This record gives sequence, structure tokens and C-alpha cells, in this order.
Amino acid sequence: MTKKRLRDLGITLGQLPTGPLNAITDVAGVRVGHSTVIQDQPHVVRTGVTAIWPAHDIYERYCTAGFFSFNGNGELTGSHWLNEQGLLAAPIALTNTHAVGVVRDAICVDAAQRGVDNAWHLPVAGETWDGWLSDAESFPVTQQIALDAIGSATDGPVDEGCVGGGTGMITHEFKGGIGTASRRLPTALGGWTVGVLVQSNYGVRGLLRCGNAPVGLEIGAKEVPLPDVDAPRDVKDQGSIIVVIATDAPLLPIQCQRLARRATTGLAWAGGFGSNSSGDIFLAFSTQNRTSAKAESAAMTMLGLDACTPLFQAAAEATEEAIWNALVAAESMTGFQGRTAHAIPHELLVAAVDRYKRR
Repeated sequence: MTKKRLRDLGITLGQLPTGPLNAITDVAGVRVGHSTVIQDQPHVVRTGVTAIWPAHDIYERYCTAGFFSFNGNGELTGSHWLNEQGLLAAPIALTNTHAVGVVRDAICVDAAQRGVDNAWHLPVAGETWDGWLSDAESFPVTQQIALDAIGSATDGPVDEGCVGGGTGMITHEFKGGIGTASRRLPTALGGWTVGVLVQSNYGVRGLLRCGNAPVGLEIGAKEVPLPDVDAPRDVKDQGSIIVVIATDAPLLPIQCQRLARRATTGLAWAGGFGSNSSGDIFLAFSTQNRTSAKAESAAMTMLGLDACTPLFQAAAEATEEAIWNALVAAESMTGFQGRTAHAIPHELLVAAVDRYKRR
């Protein structure tokens, strides 16, 4: 069965047009792969790995990049060196908290197996916690699972919901996971594409919004049970989200960092605010400014300052919609210790949004 996306339900967010796929792979050269692990024996496991290739030759020709930590209760390996040199030199991988080291090492193994001529690697791997639905302390993610995700990456449509690193994730107390979206600027604004992929695992029910509609208040615990009915319900925003932003606009590293910050706006529109327990970490890269580690110099183009503003809007809009695509694509899941995270019912979502439409 083909998974639904937000626009399949007749719901549109934002003002800018999407790319053809409404996915991060609308940025030419970007590929995404997943490896999903769902098993009940010998341990109950709902986890996986998602890999993003900024370009097929990323090991040899690096992309300019920057990251932003909105709230740092999480891990993004390689971030110190990324911040220092402003370059992304390997695929990006997303997984669960206890597997981030294994997945980071797998990228190094992949580079070695491909014969990449670098003395060392400091790749980027990010995480969110899936231990509510998956027995994280059974450490189910192996190096081979990560290599499978890295090796399976393709362009074209991106699988969403309960796949890859998003398999065991929960968003605003509905089932969450992987989501993606894009925006393509009109020619008059540069014609650039911005694509976003999220691994969404944050939020409380009551804060969830879709456009003008307070969906989390409209679809409460009476309509759809909360994942943990015994926990105290207050404004604690427990969980994390990793946002990866790709663009074909020519950006310097500091401009990539500025673009990454704009994921904060899209997150806020959906209902996230960055609680103490949340790892909200955002990364952006440009596929236009490229250089080799062995190059003595590199000529790069800097997009004009005012020309960045439409990119910022595009990143915010695509982040918001990617979160919603993760929610809409996800299916209810029962996992570790019999716990269940329920998918958001599409018909209730449509009805809630319709009640708050402009007439």
C-alpha cells in the first residue's frame, strides 16, 4: 500500500511551491537509503539507519556545510570538525541514540572499502532515542545494517514514516519517524531548491499544530491514546529531532549555518520549542560549492545576502511539512514491553484542519 503524505489528504502548508518530488532528493545529486530492523526475537526491536548522500563523490569533493544546535541534548558526530572547516566530507547517517557510534564507524568502513584516499575520517552521524518502542540496550544495530543503508541510497521518492532511523520514533505522542519535503524558488527569486529530511521524535500532544489548526488539542487522549498514559502530562517536550537541509544554492559555510538555524521556525510552527530533554540539531549543506581536501585553493560563489531570505523561508516551510509527512506516513506500532504508539488518524486530522480553515 502506498503511504499517504500530507498533501494527499488535501492539506497544504506554506506559500512557496514544492519540487517535483516534494523531497530532499529534489536537490540534484542527493540520495537517501534506509535499513529497517523490526523483530520480536530474541529481543523486541524497532529501529534502523537512514543514510543521506549529498553527492555521489562526496568522499572526494566536499560540500560546504554548517550546523546549529537549538537544544543540545543529543549527538551529531563530526560536528566539531564540521564547524571548524565548514565542509561535509562523507555521507550523513541517522539512527538511534545507542547506535550512533556503530553507525559513525560504519561510514569510516564504507570509505575504506571504497578505497577513499584519506588518512582519517570524521563523519557525521546523528541520533534520536527509540527506547520506548525498541529494546535499545540489546544494541541491535550492527555495522552491516548501517552499511546496508549507506549502500542502498537512491535518488527519487523517499520512503517515510516507520523506516530506517525513524522506525521506533514518536512525534507529539503520535507515531513519528522519517519525513521529507522541499521547496523550489521561483526564477525571480533565484530558482534554487531547498530539500529537508527529518528524523522526528519529539513533542507533546497538546502543542501539535497544522497550519491554523491546534490538532493536538482537537485529537486528544480520548480520541487517540497517548503512548504513556501513566506519565504526568504537562508542557515537557520530551524527545529530539534531527533536521538535514540540502540546497543547490551556492552558500559559504556560514550561510549554511544560517540556513540550518531556520529549521527552528518550521519546528516551532509544528509545535516544538526545544525542551531541556530534547536534542534538536540541524545541519545544512550546499551542493554547489565543492572542493577537494587536496586542493591548494578553491573558488567559491557566495549568494547575495538578501537573496538568502527566500531560502530561509523555504527551509522553514519544508521543515514543517517534512515533520507532517513523517506523521502522516507513520503507522501505529506496538513494540518493547507491549507499548503502542498510535498513528494520527487521517480522517480526524483532515476534520481538525477543516474546522480552522479560512472561509
